[in-house]
Amino acid sequence: MAGDMGEITVEASWLAGHIGERSARGIAAALTDLIRRGDIAEGSRLPTVRGLAAELEVSPATVAEAWSTLRRHRVVSAQRRRGTVVIGPPSVPRPARYERIGEFGSRLAVDLAIAAPDPALLPRLDDALAAAARTERLNDYARETITERLREAVEPTWPFPAERRLVVGGGYEGMQLVCQTLALPGDRIAVEDPTGARLLDIVEALGAEVVPVACDRDGPIPSSLARALRTNPAAFVYQPRGHTPCGHALTPARAAELAALLAPAGTLAVEDDGIGEVSAAPAVSVGEHLPGRTVLVRSYSKSHGPDLRVAVIGGAGETVEKVRVLRSYGTGWTSRILQDALAWLLTDPQARRTVTHARETYARRRETLAAALAERGVPTANRDGLMLWVPVAEESAALVTLAAHGVAAGPGSRYQVTATGPHLRIATSRLPEDPDRVAELAELIALAAAPPSLH
Repeated sequence: MAGDMGEITVEASWLAGHIGERSARGIAAALTDLIRRGDIAEGSRLPTVRGLAAELEVSPATVAEAWSTLRRHRVVSAQRRRGTVVIGPPSVPRPARYERIGEFGSRLAVDLAIAAPDPALLPRLDDALAAAARTERLNDYARETITERLREAVEPTWPFPAERRLVVGGGYEGMQLVCQTLALPGDRIAVEDPTGARLLDIVEALGAEVVPVACDRDGPIPSSLARALRTNPAAFVYQPRGHTPCGHALTPARAAELAALLAPAGTLAVEDDGIGEVSAAPAVSVGEHLPGRTVLVRSYSKSHGPDLRVAVIGGAGETVEKVRVLRSYGTGWTSRILQDALAWLLTDPQARRTVTHARETYARRRETLAAALAERGVPTANRDGLMLWVPVAEESAALVTLAAHGVAAGPGSRYQVTATGPHLRIATSRLPEDPDRVAELAELIALAAAPPSLH
């Protein structure tokens, strides 16, 4: 190995001498072993594909496939000027966008970063769990993708006829599994921009390229989707309602426009209905026009309880079946007790009234803070969801100002693919009912949103 001004370059002849099996798999395994043992240091530059191929007397495609495998497992990184560089031993990528920023410890007075459901607004689980524990097939080891009771409960609320349905452990597990079945590293996935930070983490961890699709208050903009479709993405992922972070909702007219663009393409529509039944907007779907080319993932964590860990995937049969097969390597199926508990809640009159009350309360809390901010010259446009998308002069300065008062918020840059101006994401689901306290928070947010010189 050679060094140049502190940078280590791995010579092709040296590396070839440490590779036994000269297949793509063998090359990747040998290099991984060398990195694990410390024989090749983090930051080292690897030889070119053609250089190593010549030393090994294999085709460049064989070495390129090995390099691709190592990139997928975050062992190496392709850098334009430096070539292929060692990152380190195989590791699990961290969800950097989703993870909380800063450590408040005991100084956190108000958490406006997490748009979690208010426990006081969730339906009680005791009767639902008791009823579900009496399921006829309790402890049967047969894998049941969705129980008959839950199927009957969700079918009337599904916005289009689903060819297959499957229950998974929450909305983001559903999104991860669907994306994993559709895209290989290097594939493209069209994603509305901005969108959920955790969704961007999922797509990036898969090694897929994000193709942004701009949005307005009626959902994804058709002209932007048309441009994205020219890149032949494997999927188009968007939120039909309760949009994170902008709070828009898909209209029937916009759904028809999007469906007309998707119809001649080979791209699957993947809908992320993250807040489900506590959304203030009705369920509108591209699947009403393209039922065989749409998959809807609906979470019930915000509406009925995160400890149920239940989301339902329904739509295009081939994709849902691929998710079932992929999930069979691990959990396999979701507890029938949890499935039937949700089915009980979806049909129980009192539980339904509780969810209706929660929906109205969340809307009132969001609108109350939005009105208070508008009075202070801070515009927001969210008309659905559990948050506000707040424009600020400088993101970092705004976060520091809030943190100095013990308030946490979400940095807007983590939700954006293309930077369109600094924002904060302010969760509204657990805001206090006291109007004076809301006014105090609005005053603080307005202070944080102003240019630093005016703070």
